[in-house]
Amino acid sequence: MVNDRQSLDLTTFARPADGGAVEWQISNAPVPYLEAVAAMDARVAAIADRKAPELVWLLEHPPLYTSGTSGKAGDLLDARFPLFATGRGGQLTYHGPGQRVAYVMLDLKRRRPDVRAYVAGLEEWIIRTLEALDVRGERREDRVGVWVKRPDKGLGFEDKVAALGVRLRRWVSFHGISINVGPDLSHFAAIVPCGVVDPRYGVTSLVDLGHPVTMADVDAALRQAFEGVFGCSPARLPQATI
Repeated sequence: MVNDRQSLDLTTFARPADGGAVEWQISNAPVPYLEAVAAMDARVAAIADRKAPELVWLLEHPPLYTSGTSGKAGDLLDARFPLFATGRGGQLTYHGPGQRVAYVMLDLKRRRPDVRAYVAGLEEWIIRTLEALDVRGERREDRVGVWVKRPDKGLGFEDKVAALGVRLRRWVSFHGISINVGPDLSHFAAIVPCGVVDPRYGVTSLVDLGHPVTMADVDAALRQAFEGVFGCSPARLPQATI
Protein backbone atom coordinates (compact mmCIF):
# COMPACT_ATOMS: atom_id res chain seq x y z
CA MET A 1 0.00 0.00 0.00
CA VAL A 2 1.41 3.37 -1.00
CA ASN A 3 1.76 5.79 1.88
CA ASP A 4 -0.56 8.81 1.73
CA ARG A 5 2.27 11.03 2.98
CA GLN A 6 3.31 11.34 -0.66
CA SER A 7 0.33 13.65 -1.20
CA LEU A 8 1.48 16.23 1.34
CA ASP A 9 2.55 19.65 0.13
CA LEU A 10 6.27 19.89 0.88
CA THR A 11 6.99 23.21 -0.78
CA THR A 12 6.59 25.12 2.48
CA PHE A 13 9.67 23.39 3.89
CA ALA A 14 11.86 25.57 1.73
CA ARG A 15 14.39 27.72 3.53
CA PRO A 16 12.70 30.88 4.88
CA ALA A 17 13.48 34.10 3.05
CA ASP A 18 15.30 35.50 6.08
CA GLY A 19 17.18 32.24 6.73
CA GLY A 20 20.90 31.82 6.26
CA ALA A 21 22.72 29.12 4.33
CA VAL A 22 22.36 25.54 5.43
CA GLU A 23 25.81 24.33 6.42
CA TRP A 24 27.01 20.91 5.23
CA GLN A 25 29.76 18.91 6.86
CA ILE A 26 31.29 15.52 6.06
CA SER A 27 33.21 13.36 8.52
CA ASN A 28 35.71 11.14 6.74
CA ALA A 29 36.41 8.82 9.69
CA PRO A 30 33.69 6.81 11.50
CA VAL A 31 32.20 8.88 14.33
CA PRO A 32 31.45 7.17 17.69
CA TYR A 33 27.73 7.32 18.39
CA LEU A 34 27.80 9.13 21.73
CA GLU A 35 30.19 11.70 20.30
CA ALA A 36 27.76 12.34 17.46
CA VAL A 37 24.81 12.70 19.84
CA ALA A 38 26.72 15.20 21.98
CA ALA A 39 27.61 17.23 18.90
CA MET A 40 24.01 17.22 17.73
CA ASP A 41 22.75 18.30 21.14
CA ALA A 42 25.10 21.28 21.15
CA ARG A 43 24.31 22.29 17.59
CA VAL A 44 20.52 21.99 18.05
CA ALA A 45 20.71 24.31 21.06
CA ALA A 46 22.75 26.82 19.09
CA ILE A 47 20.34 26.72 16.13
CA ALA A 48 17.36 27.22 18.45
CA ASP A 49 19.09 30.25 19.97
CA ARG A 50 19.91 31.62 16.48
CA LYS A 51 23.62 31.33 17.22
CA ALA A 52 24.47 28.83 14.47
CA PRO A 53 23.15 28.01 10.99
CA GLU A 54 21.14 24.91 10.18
CA LEU A 55 23.27 21.86 9.48
CA VAL A 56 23.33 18.63 7.48
CA TRP A 57 26.06 16.34 8.79
CA LEU A 58 27.12 13.38 6.61
CA LEU A 59 29.00 10.58 8.36
CA GLU A 60 29.47 6.89 9.02
CA HIS A 61 29.47 5.12 12.39
CA PRO A 62 31.47 2.14 13.57
CA PRO A 63 29.26 -1.00 13.77
CA LEU A 64 26.50 -0.46 16.36
CA TYR A 65 22.79 -0.77 16.99
CA THR A 66 20.42 1.95 18.14
CA SER A 67 16.99 1.63 19.68
CA GLY A 68 14.38 4.35 19.26
CA THR A 69 11.47 5.28 21.48
CA SER A 70 9.43 2.30 20.20
CA GLY A 71 12.25 -0.20 20.51
CA LYS A 72 11.63 -3.62 22.06
CA ALA A 73 14.25 -5.61 23.96
CA GLY A 74 13.30 -8.78 22.09
CA ASP A 75 14.26 -7.21 18.75
CA LEU A 76 17.95 -7.56 19.65
CA LEU A 77 18.66 -11.16 18.65
CA ASP A 78 22.45 -11.16 19.02
CA ALA A 79 24.37 -8.46 20.91
CA ARG A 80 27.36 -8.62 18.59
CA PHE A 81 27.78 -4.83 18.58
CA PRO A 82 27.07 -2.10 21.17
CA LEU A 83 23.43 -1.06 21.57
CA PHE A 84 22.53 2.57 22.30
CA ALA A 85 19.15 3.82 23.45
CA THR A 86 18.24 7.03 21.68
CA GLY A 87 15.46 9.58 21.80
CA ARG A 88 14.66 9.37 18.08
CA GLY A 89 11.46 7.79 16.89
CA GLY A 90 11.40 4.21 15.64
CA GLN A 91 12.71 0.85 16.77
CA LEU A 92 16.03 -0.98 16.36
CA THR A 93 18.37 -0.32 13.49
CA TYR A 94 21.99 -0.91 12.54
CA HIS A 95 24.62 1.67 11.65
CA GLY A 96 28.07 0.89 10.33
CA PRO A 97 30.71 1.41 7.65
CA GLY A 98 29.31 1.57 4.15
CA GLN A 99 26.13 3.28 5.30
CA ARG A 100 25.66 7.00 4.73
CA VAL A 101 24.07 8.65 7.75
CA ALA A 102 22.74 12.18 7.37
CA TYR A 103 21.94 14.02 10.59
CA VAL A 104 19.63 16.89 9.74
CA MET A 105 19.32 19.91 12.03
CA LEU A 106 16.69 22.29 10.67
CA ASP A 107 14.66 25.01 12.39
CA LEU A 108 11.14 23.77 11.70
CA LYS A 109 9.60 26.60 13.68
CA ARG A 110 10.77 28.98 10.96
CA ARG A 111 10.17 26.55 8.09
CA ARG A 112 6.99 24.63 9.00
CA PRO A 113 6.17 23.21 12.46
CA ASP A 114 4.61 19.98 11.20
CA VAL A 115 6.28 16.71 12.23
CA ARG A 116 4.31 14.49 9.86
CA ALA A 117 5.08 16.69 6.89
CA TYR A 118 8.75 16.84 7.91
CA VAL A 119 8.96 13.04 7.93
CA ALA A 120 7.37 13.03 4.48
CA GLY A 121 9.96 15.58 3.40
CA LEU A 122 12.79 13.32 4.56
CA GLU A 123 11.23 10.41 2.68
CA GLU A 124 10.95 12.54 -0.44
CA TRP A 125 14.59 13.56 -0.07
CA ILE A 126 15.64 9.91 0.07
CA ILE A 127 13.44 8.95 -2.88
CA ARG A 128 14.82 11.76 -5.07
CA THR A 129 18.38 10.84 -4.05
CA LEU A 130 17.82 7.21 -5.03
CA GLU A 131 16.19 8.26 -8.30
CA ALA A 132 19.36 10.16 -9.21
CA LEU A 133 21.24 6.88 -8.66
CA ASP A 134 18.79 4.90 -10.88
CA VAL A 135 17.02 3.22 -7.97
CA ARG A 136 13.26 3.44 -7.48
CA GLY A 137 12.45 3.87 -3.80
CA GLU A 138 8.91 3.93 -2.44
CA ARG A 139 7.01 4.71 0.78
CA ARG A 140 4.73 2.18 2.44
CA GLU A 141 1.71 2.84 4.65
CA ASP A 142 2.47 0.11 7.19
CA ARG A 143 6.27 0.21 7.20
CA VAL A 144 8.76 2.97 7.93
CA GLY A 145 11.71 3.77 5.69
CA VAL A 146 12.10 3.67 1.93
CA TRP A 147 11.64 0.37 0.12
CA VAL A 148 12.50 -1.23 -3.22
CA LYS A 149 10.56 -4.03 -4.88
CA ARG A 150 12.43 -7.36 -5.22
CA PRO A 151 10.61 -9.48 -7.80
CA ASP A 152 13.83 -11.49 -8.13
CA LYS A 153 13.16 -12.85 -4.62
CA GLY A 154 9.50 -13.66 -5.17
CA LEU A 155 6.04 -12.19 -5.48
CA GLY A 156 5.46 -9.37 -2.98
CA PHE A 157 9.06 -9.27 -1.74
CA GLU A 158 10.53 -5.87 -0.88
CA ASP A 159 13.70 -4.70 0.83
CA LYS A 160 14.43 -1.58 2.83
CA VAL A 161 17.27 0.48 1.41
CA ALA A 162 16.98 3.54 3.66
CA ALA A 163 15.73 4.29 7.17
CA LEU A 164 14.80 7.42 9.07
CA GLY A 165 14.21 8.48 12.64
CA VAL A 166 13.71 11.99 13.96
CA ARG A 167 13.55 13.94 17.15
CA LEU A 168 12.66 17.58 17.78
CA ARG A 169 13.80 19.95 20.49
CA ARG A 170 12.40 23.49 20.52
CA TRP A 171 11.22 22.71 16.96
CA VAL A 172 14.77 22.05 15.77
CA SER A 173 15.17 18.62 14.19
CA PHE A 174 17.96 16.17 14.78
CA HIS A 175 18.87 12.57 13.99
CA GLY A 176 17.75 11.98 10.39
CA ILE A 177 18.23 9.35 7.70
CA SER A 178 20.52 6.53 6.65
CA ILE A 179 21.04 5.01 3.21
CA ASN A 180 22.64 1.61 2.79
CA VAL A 181 25.34 2.17 0.21
CA GLY A 182 27.47 -0.94 0.73
CA PRO A 183 27.41 -2.06 4.38
CA ASP A 184 27.82 -5.66 5.56
CA LEU A 185 24.16 -6.72 5.35
CA SER A 186 24.78 -9.72 7.62
CA HIS A 187 25.00 -7.26 10.53
CA PHE A 188 21.26 -6.65 10.19
CA ALA A 189 20.62 -10.33 10.96
CA ALA A 190 21.31 -9.72 14.67
CA ILE A 191 18.20 -7.53 15.03
CA VAL A 192 14.59 -7.32 13.89
CA PRO A 193 15.12 -4.21 11.76
CA CYS A 194 12.53 -1.60 12.71
CA GLY A 195 10.31 -4.35 14.12
CA VAL A 196 9.49 -5.83 10.69
CA VAL A 197 9.19 -9.63 11.01
CA ASP A 198 7.47 -10.56 7.73
CA PRO A 199 9.99 -12.72 5.80
CA ARG A 200 9.00 -10.99 2.55
CA TYR A 201 10.57 -7.77 3.79
CA GLY A 202 14.34 -7.60 4.17
CA VAL A 203 17.22 -5.16 3.97
CA THR A 204 19.30 -4.28 0.94
CA SER A 205 21.92 -1.79 -0.22
CA LEU A 206 22.77 0.04 -3.40
CA VAL A 207 25.65 -2.38 -3.99
CA ASP A 208 23.36 -5.36 -3.36
CA LEU A 209 20.94 -3.94 -5.93
CA GLY A 210 23.70 -3.80 -8.53
CA HIS A 211 24.58 -0.12 -8.17
CA PRO A 212 28.22 0.03 -6.94
CA VAL A 213 28.23 3.79 -6.37
CA THR A 214 30.75 5.60 -4.22
CA MET A 215 29.95 7.50 -1.05
CA ALA A 216 30.88 10.68 -2.94
CA ASP A 217 28.25 9.81 -5.56
CA VAL A 218 25.63 9.43 -2.83
CA ASP A 219 26.67 12.68 -1.15
CA ALA A 220 26.34 14.60 -4.41
CA ALA A 221 22.88 13.13 -5.01
CA LEU A 222 21.83 13.91 -1.44
CA ARG A 223 22.88 17.51 -1.80
CA GLN A 224 21.08 18.06 -5.09
CA ALA A 225 17.89 16.38 -3.89
CA PHE A 226 17.96 18.31 -0.62
CA GLU A 227 17.76 21.60 -2.45
CA GLY A 228 14.61 20.49 -4.23
CA VAL A 229 12.82 19.66 -0.98
CA PHE A 230 14.28 21.92 1.69
CA GLY A 231 15.60 24.89 -0.28
CA CYS A 232 18.94 26.02 -1.58
CA SER A 233 22.11 25.44 0.40
CA PRO A 234 25.07 27.47 -0.93
CA ALA A 235 28.39 25.65 -1.14
CA ARG A 236 29.84 25.21 2.31
CA LEU A 237 31.14 21.69 2.65
CA PRO A 238 34.16 21.32 4.95
CA GLN A 239 35.70 17.85 5.02
CA ALA A 240 35.98 17.62 8.78
CA THR A 241 34.38 16.16 11.84
CA ILE A 242 32.21 18.52 13.89
